[in-house]
This record gives sequence, C-alpha cells and structure tokens, in this order.
Amino acid sequence: MQPPQHTYFPLYLKVDSSSLRVILCPVGQAVLRQAHSSVPPQPVPPLLQTLQRYLTALEPLLPPDELQHTRKIVQKFGCPGGQGEKLQRELIKRAKHSHNWCLKQKCHNRPGWCVCVCVCVSLFFFLFPTRMSSLSLSCSCSGKLALEYMRGQPLCMELFPQLFSSCRIPGPKHDHVVHYGRPRRGPAHITVVRNYQFFQLDVYNSDGTPLTESQIHAQLLRIRSQSWKTDKQPMGILTSEHRHTWGQAYTRLLRDKINKESVRLIEKSIFTLCLDSPVMRISDEKYSSRMAAQILHGGGTFSNSGNRWFDKTLQFVVGEDGSWGLLYEHATAEGPPISTLLDHVLEYCKKPDRVRAPLIPLPMPKKLYFYINSEIKWDLEMAKQNLDILINDLDIKCFNFQRFGKEFVKQLKLSPNSFIQVAIQLAYYRVHSEVCAACDIASLRMFRGGRTDYIRSPTNQMLSFIWAFDDDAVSREAKVQLLREAVDAYSILTEQSLMGQGIDRHLLGLKLQAIEEGLSLPRIFMDTAYGLATHWKLRTGQVPTNTDSVMCFGPLAPDGYAVCYNPQPDHVHFSVTAFNCCEETNAEKLALTLERSLRDLQELFQPTV
Repeated sequence: MQPPQHTYFPLYLKVDSSSLRVILCPVGQAVLRQAHSSVPPQPVPPLLQTLQRYLTALEPLLPPDELQHTRKIVQKFGCPGGQGEKLQRELIKRAKHSHNWCLKQKCHNRPGWCVCVCVCVSLFFFLFPTRMSSLSLSCSCSGKLALEYMRGQPLCMELFPQLFSSCRIPGPKHDHVVHYGRPRRGPAHITVVRNYQFFQLDVYNSDGTPLTESQIHAQLLRIRSQSWKTDKQPMGILTSEHRHTWGQAYTRLLRDKINKESVRLIEKSIFTLCLDSPVMRISDEKYSSRMAAQILHGGGTFSNSGNRWFDKTLQFVVGEDGSWGLLYEHATAEGPPISTLLDHVLEYCKKPDRVRAPLIPLPMPKKLYFYINSEIKWDLEMAKQNLDILINDLDIKCFNFQRFGKEFVKQLKLSPNSFIQVAIQLAYYRVHSEVCAACDIASLRMFRGGRTDYIRSPTNQMLSFIWAFDDDAVSREAKVQLLREAVDAYSILTEQSLMGQGIDRHLLGLKLQAIEEGLSLPRIFMDTAYGLATHWKLRTGQVPTNTDSVMCFGPLAPDGYAVCYNPQPDHVHFSVTAFNCCEETNAEKLALTLERSLRDLQELFQPTV
C-alpha cells in the first residue's frame, strides 16, 4: 500500500433512519506547514512594563492597603539586580534558542479540582440544527489551506497539521501530546465508535487513493450492522477520569497486548467519528443547551459518554437525530483555528461529489477489542461514577441574543468584542455585587508557534462604568461617555495582548523559569494578590465563525463561570457554564442577566420614548 500524500478528514455525513454518508477531501500536509517563516518570533515583553501593567490590573480587585503591600513586593522583584531581572535575562536567552519561549512540550496536570480532560479541558462547537436532512462535515483547500491574516498581518499556520493523527497521552506526573502524522507516512485510518464499540476504518485504497463517498457510505453501513446495542463496556469513559487516576489505569490497560493494539489505533487515527444514539427532546427552549451538553460529555454513562475518547484531539460527533458538532482537546489548539477548520468543512459541503467508486471489494472495517480483567473493571466502575457526578454538576445554558449583533456595535464606532465584554462584566456585577478576576483569550498566532495570552477584563474604566450604570443620579450622556471609555480601555488591552505585550504569559514564564532553575519561588508569586488575580472566576472567549454555532467549555474555577460567544451581524450566540456544587453561581441566572444587560446597553444608545 502506497503511503497517503495528503491528510484526509471528513466528511459529508447524512444521518437518518436509512443511511450514513461520508466524503473525504484532501488537505496537503506540506502546504499546511506553510507560513511559519512569514511570522516573527514571539517577543519577551520588557520586565518593568509587565510589572506596572500587573499593578494596574490589580487596582479594580484590591483595597488600597493590600494594593500598597503588593506594590512593594513587585518593586523589590523588579529592582536592578533583583530576582526579576535575573529571570528576565534567562527568559530572553531562552527566546533566542527555542522555537517559542512560551511553549512547553508537556501538558502539566494542574493541581486541585480541574484535572480531568472531559468538561475542564475539552471544548466543542455545537452547530444549530437546520431543517435539512443531511449535515456536511468536510474540508478541501484544493490541496492548500489559505494563509490566514489578522489586522493585515499573516498568522502562523504550524498548528493545523498537529490537529490530525494526534492524541493526549496520560502520564504519572504530566501528560504529553503525541502527533503521529508525518508527510507521506501518516496514519491511513479514522476511528468510528457506535454503541461503545470502536472500529478502525481505513480511508485509503490499497493504491493510496482516498475512498469515495459511496465506499465510505458502504463501510459505515457495515459498521452499523456490526455495532448493535450490546453489554459492551464503555471503554472511552476511562479517558474522562482524573488525569492521575487515568494515568494509572492507562498503564494497567496497556499491559495486555490486545488492549495496547486497540488503544494505539485510536490514538494514531486521523480523528474519531462518534455516532451517537438519539437524545430525548424535552422542549425547544432547552434543546440547544441539552445538545451542547451531549456533544461536550455524551450525557453520562447511560447515554453516549462511552462513544468518546476524550484524549483524542479531534472528535466529530453526529447524532441519529441530526444533531452534530466538533469536540476537541485543548492542549493542541484554541478555538479560532478550530473555527477556521470548521468553516472550511462547511464550505466544502456545497460542492457535489462526482467521483465514482471503483468496483473493488473493500475489507471489513476492523473492530477493536479490549480484554477487561478485574482491575480494569474496577477502573471503569469508578470512572462511571465520577463522570456522572461531574456531568450532574455542570450546568450549561445556551441562548441566541437576537436584539442586535456586531453590526449595531460597529455603527456606534465601538469594538463589538469589547462591547460584549462590558456587558458580561455588568451582568456579573449585577449578580454578585463585585468584580472578579476575569480573562478573555487573545490569540498570539501573529508569532511563530504562538498560542494565547489573557486579556484581563476588569479595568478602572470598566469599574467606573459599572458603578454608574444603575445609578439614576448619573445622566445618560455621562453613562455613554463612561461606556465608551470602558470599551476603549479594553480595546487597548486587547491590542497589547495581540502584539505579544500581555502580562500573564510573561509572568508565568518568569515563574516557570525559576522553577526550572531550582530556585525558591519569588515572593511575587507567593503573594495573596497573585493568587486572587489568577483565580479566574470568569472565563470568557469570543470564537467567531461563519456559521450559526457556539463553542462551549467549563469554568476554570469551581466557583466560577465560563462564557463563550459568537457574534453574527444581527445576533450573538452565547454559552454559559457553571458548577451546581457552588451555591453562589448559577448559569441560567447569569445568562438571563447578560441578556438584560445587553438590552440595557442598546437602550442607552437608543432610548425608548
């Protein structure tokens, strides 16, 4: 068999009572690795600049006496000859001799509560269903993925090949991501899972050419005929466990030769295709939130959670009821690149497939087997219990705000993203009567190997506006001016982060540099203010797409929220998540308050008579 020349990924999928269809289309791997040379390396920001901006970011969060205490610690850290200056020199040296000074090769498992991939690290796109009987998932760039730009600057494209044939691997102390795809030698199969049963589906013929739509259709029908509901164990649920626990179970699982072969085939596959059973529809109002939860975690041990391998970088989820989405593991990429991939997938759907299948019999897709001894059985039972607890604890609320979209905000000559951030901060304050450490995500793809930095949402200008907005003694004109100042201040922070001048990745880099050199942790990172500033009670993210879809992810703190949004010209899709175990948080309450806050901001510029 000749090695494949391209990475092929799905898919045209028709899901109804009689058929499953898939089209595979090429993306040349060599071309996907373009553009890294056209982007500069990521800069190391000046130390004193970062420290000053850090203190400014703390002002809305700390009382004056605590802020003064922290200011002295920060000044000592940044003084000539101090710890900060020494660590900065080493960081600059690292930047000169590494691919990207921000990048680490290992996925460190964070201590504390958030140490499972399912919910905490996995993210997904949920595409709102249409009345069409078929859903399309495919991508074609005529062998070339177009170079992306942001604000006129080219973006690094290096991460796209890493999305395919890759998987997160558990370890005793840390995880690592393995990418199995190599030019001309990459894996030639995808993994299909239905009713907890995994299959290896080769997507190339023996001569290295891709299977046609009708060939894939026939193979999927064969898989369906071999995967009726049985008492099979939901092996994929193991990957939802606490990373340390899963790491131990992973070692036990791979002691058996059959298990090791099956796991390796799943890990090496180009992606996973999850064919889910239908979910009971309770009401139209709750449908989008319910389906979002299904794609994120599968709905639990008695639903479709066994149809996932949460460590897999890409998982296309398709339900028999026509629902579908894309679930991905966060270690490899952030939302915007996945959004770009999804847009290409949907664009290809518009092209008819005219390739005729050759009259060549295909081998039966290979069913993957697992040997389950008493230890693995115990691991599965514990994983089932823990996953159901986690799922029952997660509250998801999706809604479509239809009063206005990004075009209305642009007409006000304001940044839509900054405007929505003000609305989110206002909603949080109305619910909790305080501001909190909150972060938005800024892409660093204008630099080679760049991932993300945080934009810290609370600013002095934001706080001034929030305090004034519900005060009847403040005039409408004054509120409008304060809103514009808050939006402009946030836009400046956004620009700084996009240009590699944010504060959080720099501070983290200094901290990790000290740890790597075996030094005592600098006092700035032991300060209670740093703990408060990095306890993200509000995790937000704008992930725009060309489709009516919304991305969803879990909170970063047990007493926090996650808010993701997709601004369209005349409406905005939102998802809000929180944990039920925290009595202080409530996803539905924050979502309703956010809707009201957006309406109030609109009426500030368009007052009702």
